[in-house]
Amino acid sequence: MATVILAGLTLFQVALAAGKPIGRLAWGGQHRVLPMRLRVGSALSIAVYVAIAVILLDWAGVISAVQDDTAWIAAWVIAAFFVIGIVMNSASRSRSERFVMTPVVAVLTALSVIVAAGW
Repeated sequence: MATVILAGLTLFQVALAAGKPIGRLAWGGQHRVLPMRLRVGSALSIAVYVAIAVILLDWAGVISAVQDDTAWIAAWVIAAFFVIGIVMNSASRSRSERFVMTPVVAVLTALSVIVAAGW
């Protein structure tokens, strides 16, 4: 389930990087269409989401891409990363970002904890 959400977020970041007018949902929500520096940030986010998906899939035993010790540590780092994401999104000045993205990140946090804990 986490990888499905990450795939959706990846498509969202692709759209942002391509200049689609959905910037109110990301990067503080100050721009309808992201400026170039934030588009680059969105493009880099794609790589981060792919890495997160690989680590979670590995630790869940779906694929084998990372050593177990590394995957276990990385899975908990990812969970902590998403906790920070909840704080950041909920503190955004953008109402859209607060009320759309915060719940998405909260679900990712819960799913990441489930995977990291091996439940």
